[in-house]
Amino acid sequence: MRLFGKSKEEKIIEFKEKQSLRNGKDLKKLLKIFKQNRDETEKRTGVRPAIDDTTKLFMQKVLNVWLSEGRDIDDEKFWNAVDYNKQFDYPVEYYER
Repeated sequence: MRLFGKSKEEKIIEFKEKQSLRNGKDLKKLLKIFKQNRDETEKRTGVRPAIDDTTKLFMQKVLNVWLSEGRDIDDEKFWNAVDYNKQFDYPVEYYER
């Protein structure tokens, strides 16, 4: 029986969940900005620039998690969605072969 609220472990778990949600929101904002920059460059030059290294790093981490879960991901479909910032519009199953 607890007398004074949540245990330390419960507080740590709750904090980590809130932090991961905050990080996810920040990541989406960053990826949107990178996509807008690629769009602007494409409008000015007529050629779409490659995905920047920061976006590749973040999305490679997501891809690695899916692969570690045993999913067979179609790389071309995944990176095409990343290029247009639509990688979160579909469930993971969309990217599977």
